[in-house]
Amino acid sequence: MTVVKSTIPESARQVVGEALQSTLVDLIGLSLIGKQAHWNLVGPRFRSIHLQLDEVVTAAREFSDTVAERAAALGLPPDGRPETIASAFTLPSPKEGWVRDTDVVRVLVEALEAAIGRLRERIEATDKADPVTQDLLITVTAELEKQRWMFDAENWPKGD
Repeated sequence: MTVVKSTIPESARQVVGEALQSTLVDLIGLSLIGKQAHWNLVGPRFRSIHLQLDEVVTAAREFSDTVAERAAALGLPPDGRPETIASAFTLPSPKEGWVRDTDVVRVLVEALEAAIGRLRERIEATDKADPVTQDLLITVTAELEKQRWMFDAENWPKGD
């Protein structure tokens, strides 16, 4: 049943729906990774990384809301239920328990890089299907790239 009538053709709606739902899963997952690391972080750079994790969580949560609302506006019911996220989420995550600051940085860089790679694929897929959704995905990608850069700079020089 379609409650909200879409403004784009059905073929485009399917492509856009897959892109938005996958992005929603990644963003909700990133917010959970960020909070898990935030709560279990230890090490000499605790405070700076602790605060930086809050930035990632805030961005991921705000963008997940925007992505979900874009889907709803196109007549695509977003699915952010815990069981959906748990079954579909595949980004790298921190280990259980206390996590050293260098390991948190490494995991966040890896998770953000994976999310960015997927977003770039979705940007390409939505090019013709819906430039408005594509623009949203570009905006999300730009923010995640900024966050990845900031975490990557935390472990410079490499190997320390």
